[in-house]
Amino acid sequence: MAILLGKKVKLFSLSANKCLAQEIADSVGIPLSECEVAHFADGEINIQITETVRGHHVFVIQPTSYPVNDHLMELLIMCDALKRASAKTINLIIPYYGYSRQDRKVKSRQPISAKLVADLITVAGADRVIVMDIHAAQIQGFFNIPVDNFQGLPILCNYLLDKKLEDVVVVSPDHGGATRAREYAKILNSSIAIIDKRRPEPNKAEVMNIIGDVKGKTCIMVDDMIDTAGTMTIGAQALIDNGAKAVYAAVTHGVLSGPAIERINNSPLKEVIITNTIAQPEDRKCDKLVILSVGTLLGHGILRILSDEPISGLFTYSYNSDSKREGK
Repeated sequence: MAILLGKKVKLFSLSANKCLAQEIADSVGIPLSECEVAHFADGEINIQITETVRGHHVFVIQPTSYPVNDHLMELLIMCDALKRASAKTINLIIPYYGYSRQDRKVKSRQPISAKLVADLITVAGADRVIVMDIHAAQIQGFFNIPVDNFQGLPILCNYLLDKKLEDVVVVSPDHGGATRAREYAKILNSSIAIIDKRRPEPNKAEVMNIIGDVKGKTCIMVDDMIDTAGTMTIGAQALIDNGAKAVYAAVTHGVLSGPAIERINNSPLKEVIITNTIAQPEDRKCDKLVILSVGTLLGHGILRILSDEPISGLFTYSYNSDSKREGK
């Protein structure tokens, strides 16, 4: 039984990202507890917790990445199991929150799936949710329990500062990301530019024009996620066509579905820098992909939550040249 700050604590990992879970456990200084995730022949999921959790503060690590529905159901079933086993608190660490892009109605008769998922998590028994760079800030208001939204910006900026790039301009791939671009630009001491684009349908983007000076500049495109890589690769080509001398991408979540890796390899992007909020199989890695770890950040967050300290101090930026890269 692990005692942290005078409290009984247990960490569990489900199947989505066990490597990140181990990094978090190492940072906190306690081992991962045991649970068994099984799938019946018809696809039903069963979870067996093999040790007591009665009276414990429990943290469950599970990004709801691909396959989203399986990972989400694992999380909900785990919550139910913990609640029925008399856990003191149930804290869900969801580094990547699936369905976050369905946060509002764009057309008639559309669902708001991010709110539905929030309701499911709450009803399942969670007491707190921890996410990273959630796609839409209003999703925090979909919950009636505390939601801590961690930022990947300090980790990504440390890596970029280590590269000592010159003539930098931070580029937002759309108008909605302008605030994020300003935060990066403030730390990197650069100007910003915005790509004015039109999206005719989901996962397809058409570049219209670029607002800002990118000629002769090293451009860093920043976003919360990269999915099929259409927006990033089309944007990178547009920046090069407008005179940029190099283009990098810095993104928290590497969804990297469908043709993403092929597009990145065939694009003028020099590097795509992501974090390990989503586990990347070998066939979704390439020489242009750089993966940074968020394990220590999330581990420190757990310690602050347990000690009733604010987590905002984790995101007061200070340069640290020891940014941890996956595999290093």
